[in-house]
Amino acid sequence: MKKAVPSVAADACPCGQPLAYAQCCGRFHLGALPATAAQLMRSRYSAYVRCDEAYLLQSWASSTRPSTLDLADDAGVKWLGLQLLDTSAGQAADNTGTVRFVARYKVGGRAFRLQENSRFIREEGAWRYLDGEVSEG
Repeated sequence: MKKAVPSVAADACPCGQPLAYAQCCGRFHLGALPATAAQLMRSRYSAYVRCDEAYLLQSWASSTRPSTLDLADDAGVKWLGLQLLDTSAGQAADNTGTVRFVARYKVGGRAFRLQENSRFIREEGAWRYLDGEVSEG
């Protein structure tokens, strides 16, 4: 007997929130705008998990956005989880914000932690990723 594959709407969101992907980050990937920098951070993590290069580029500030992304280079990466450690500003009424997080992943069976203090700006009414200070371990 074949095992049933869950629908995308019923899949848990990769960002770790207790919601289905469609009700959480999936709505941002389809065009809804995150209200906070933390929501944008979570949606970008989910986009990395799902290899959604278009969303990552679209959600990047125009002043620091690369011309292309090639997530195929990261084909051996298995994302394991996201933990937000701290946020500063980045609310609906703000124009800037920071989010400090840890993302866990595996490559070739070896576990890693990426910690970043990300900066976000509001650009044309939407939150965008500006840049971040990264440390890996």
